[in-house]
Amino acid sequence: MPANSAKVKVRAVERYGARIVFCEPIEAARESACADVIATTGATLIHSFENEDVIAGQGTAAVELLEDVPELDLVMCPIGGGGLLCGTAIAAKTMRPEIKVIAVEPANADDAAQSFHAGRLIRTEKKFTIADGLRTNVGAPNFTIIQRYVDDIVTVSEEAIVSAMRTIWETMKIIIEPSAAVPYAATLESKIDIGGKRVGMILTGGNVDLDALPWNL
Repeated sequence: MPANSAKVKVRAVERYGARIVFCEPIEAARESACADVIATTGATLIHSFENEDVIAGQGTAAVELLEDVPELDLVMCPIGGGGLLCGTAIAAKTMRPEIKVIAVEPANADDAAQSFHAGRLIRTEKKFTIADGLRTNVGAPNFTIIQRYVDDIVTVSEEAIVSAMRTIWETMKIIIEPSAAVPYAATLESKIDIGGKRVGMILTGGNVDLDALPWNL
């Protein structure tokens, strides 16, 4: 886990009985630490967003959403490494080919948006973003799927992420972490036109340090 992981995430992993290996919060350090664990223990890597089974599992959220609300015009989803987005896009387009799939990421971690609009994979050094679950560069196999199934990727400001998170807490009584708030943040900043459309949003992730809420900092 990155050394700056939210304390609530660290505590949750500890409660499940895992042995945590911390690393610097950059992609190269994470990959190096993972390789060391594999070499030392003989562990098998299950990639968090490039593994096909993980992607399929994440796509079931969109399946359930469209089973409940089949007439959606648009589904919105966060993007970090791209596993959740790929699962969402494949499921949504398979069940409803005419549906639009829009991904959202922080402007401070915009490698996916840059890659999507350039038509080639771009790696970036991440700036700070409160949406810590979205700091990862999009995976290469994920990007191929994104190019086929995703209609657009937009970015949102840190201020909009905090505002969206707080609004969902207050109005829907759902505790979500900043990474889960980015789709709604895109509507607050009018990054996409949702007028007259039936819109579904994938809200996933509720790891929040209640002693450090962003609107109290």
